[in-house]
Amino acid sequence: MALYTVKVEDSRAATGEMPSAGPVYRCIYAKDALMELPPGYNSPWDFFSESVKRNPKNPALGRREIIDGKAAAAYSWISYQDAFNFALKVSSSIRTRSLTPGDRCGIYGPNSPEWIISMEACNSNGITYVPLYDTLGANAVEYIINHAEISLVFVQDKKIPAILSCVPNCSSNLKTIVSFGNVSESQRKEAMEHGVDCFSWEEFVSMGSLEDELPAKHKTDICTIMYTSGTTGEPKGVILSNAAFMSEVLSTHQLLLETDKPGTEEDVYFSYLPLAHIFDQIIVTYCIYSGSSIGFWQADIRYLIEDLLVLKPTIFCGVPRVYDRIYTGIMAKILAGGTVRKALFDFAYNYKLRNLEKGILQEKSAPLLDKLVFDKIKQGFGGRVRLMLSGAAPLPKHVEEFLRVTCCTVLSQGYGLTESCGGCFTSIANVYSMIGTVGVPMPTIEARLESVPEMGYDALNSVPRGEICLRGNTLFSGYHKREDLTNDVLVNGWFHTGDIGEWQPDGTMKIIDRKKNIFKLSQGEYVAVENIESTYSRCPLVTAIWVYGNSFESFLVAVVVPDRMAIEEWAAKNNESGDYESLCKNSNVRKYVLDELNSEAKNNKLRGFEMLKAVHLDPVPFDFERDLITPTFKLKRQQLLKHYKDCIDKLYAEAKASKK
Repeated sequence: MALYTVKVEDSRAATGEMPSAGPVYRCIYAKDALMELPPGYNSPWDFFSESVKRNPKNPALGRREIIDGKAAAAYSWISYQDAFNFALKVSSSIRTRSLTPGDRCGIYGPNSPEWIISMEACNSNGITYVPLYDTLGANAVEYIINHAEISLVFVQDKKIPAILSCVPNCSSNLKTIVSFGNVSESQRKEAMEHGVDCFSWEEFVSMGSLEDELPAKHKTDICTIMYTSGTTGEPKGVILSNAAFMSEVLSTHQLLLETDKPGTEEDVYFSYLPLAHIFDQIIVTYCIYSGSSIGFWQADIRYLIEDLLVLKPTIFCGVPRVYDRIYTGIMAKILAGGTVRKALFDFAYNYKLRNLEKGILQEKSAPLLDKLVFDKIKQGFGGRVRLMLSGAAPLPKHVEEFLRVTCCTVLSQGYGLTESCGGCFTSIANVYSMIGTVGVPMPTIEARLESVPEMGYDALNSVPRGEICLRGNTLFSGYHKREDLTNDVLVNGWFHTGDIGEWQPDGTMKIIDRKKNIFKLSQGEYVAVENIESTYSRCPLVTAIWVYGNSFESFLVAVVVPDRMAIEEWAAKNNESGDYESLCKNSNVRKYVLDELNSEAKNNKLRGFEMLKAVHLDPVPFDFERDLITPTFKLKRQQLLKHYKDCIDKLYAEAKASKK
């Protein structure tokens, strides 16, 4: 290993049932010791109160007010001092509802100033806040309220009916509902029938006092329990302590301080990724720590770009799904611009790419071309973005390259889980050679690879590959009320992530597979299905794909959501009639898609048993409503099999019949 990591512990040979494990590494910024939480920090509330003292008048939380059904032309802001006073009043009101440190409050709704004020009010009281997923529906919300024993819920007014539908089965725990807006008399009455009190936001704030003394807080307290949807079973409650949460925020600061530019009160962040997930919570809390301004979207996908352009943020976070859409949209415009413009773009792109590959820094790689050619793309993000972050899933390399070349800003791809309190690896912002990797361990984390013999991954090989295991100061404390699940993944102090990584020669990590999603075909071949799906997803005909196989069959089949425009264009050229839905049932269209998918597989050197023998085309995208994907857009394989069982049976029957 070289450049970016240091070895702190030797490898371990296999013993009995314990597989071998590679050496333990830290990043160079923590070579002597992992970053510890400095004295004096006991709760994220300390970050907020310090920022208020430093920047009382700086804009803290902003939104576009809705006037006569339309969003205002500019963002309206409340200052750090005003946000602090709101949080103190809400904090005081919470205590009037008989909640004490260690009790639990739910927060349910899209990102908004009220979400953050509710979170900080909980932090000030030493009360654990529990985000309720906006996309999981009433059943999961009911489950979480009861499982976490939530007694008070802050909720967006539009979500009150969903909460009220849970009340009959949650009233032994839930006693108070606080709306982010108003509450109707009929809603109050319905809640009261089950012994639950309802308050509007204004009412609840006015009940509080600024003079109350806040209870003592400790870094060992539980900051939040974050329920992860998971691809199987009930949601799991990930317990994160104040110490882990604050350490994650401070390690983000340390890395930016050492390698780029830390957040300041001049920065503006666009909050649209769900606050129910750890990624946005950590970045928002880092912005609060830095005294930066946080502007919220309208929680309507139709106006996302408009909000972005009005806000003009300096920090932008995205997930691959968002960046992929941006890439596709920009490429379509470039192709539609004509041959001359496309040639100019290609020249500029390749010139800048060569300079980045030589190690020239982003801002010096092609400043003139940035102004002449790439400025329009920069303006598409508001024109001021200086730092882009990507997380939640691997960013396709061609998309990452495109963003680094054309967006005129540094981009850092990270890797993390709720259990690691967000990012546990991150690429260094202005080091282009880290492209295609998730970078190095955060300064609070040590990492090693553990061999997975059944998948052929050897952590002691010359190219070390294996399951990524983590140890350090930002790990979760366990799964709430599920010691059995905790013991499955936390072994001898090491958290087993379930992700397969490969150390690169410079000390960075590349995610190459997922341990759980493997199955064996009837001839004994192991199939790493996510890897295969990733390859097939490169086919331009595909918007989504689920590949299926099992140990009773010798080949793979798939359900594909095809690209509507591509299918309709092909049909027009090949004299196939019908609308999109009927084309998806057309055997010629299905054969065309299957052939194109297998062509993509051959180009990417997939093995024979990894080729598809039959496909079902579904015009309806995989969605939350049918419980086919998680809120982070991961496939729920058991539910997919249940939903498409008849289709799968038919595909196997068809493929076997065609062999005869």
